[in-house]
Amino acid sequence: MSEDVASLQDDDFALFGVPRRFRLDRAALDARWKQLQRLAHPDRFAHQGAAAQRIAMQWSVRINEAYQRLRDPLRRAAYWCELQGVPIEAESNTAMPADFLLQQMQWREALDEARTPEDVEALLQAVEAERRERLDALADAIDVRADPQAAVAQVRALMFIERFADTLHARLDG
Repeated sequence: MSEDVASLQDDDFALFGVPRRFRLDRAALDARWKQLQRLAHPDRFAHQGAAAQRIAMQWSVRINEAYQRLRDPLRRAAYWCELQGVPIEAESNTAMPADFLLQQMQWREALDEARTPEDVEALLQAVEAERRERLDALADAIDVRADPQAAVAQVRALMFIERFADTLHARLDG
């Protein structure tokens, strides 16, 4: 492809030339994605034959996969944790702190008891406030403390929060 990208095996942060951190400049990330896509577009390699186009397609796929991971806060954080050797393992490790489990139960009860869209909206606002607090804690765990264990705990909690928020949105839309 070009000197701008060293290897298909580079981690996503290196591929995009951004620091390994949670908080990223979204506009810079988007601009870099567009630049990389232009560099790797298979049409640029049409005159070099099918093999060059296949390689360009591999680059394009790799760039898109990395972009999807980096632009999503939870996927980016989970990826950072994996790079630190501490995978999320959400499917196999479902243990959560007791206070968070209690909060989940309270939210579920509140949803069961919600009778009006206003009740659901109030619950959604509380869930979104918790989400913002957890995202701030996640940024601190990664960008300030470089603590993958703390980051994993926040990612796992945020995964539940996002699923529950989706349930609330579905209820409001239904």
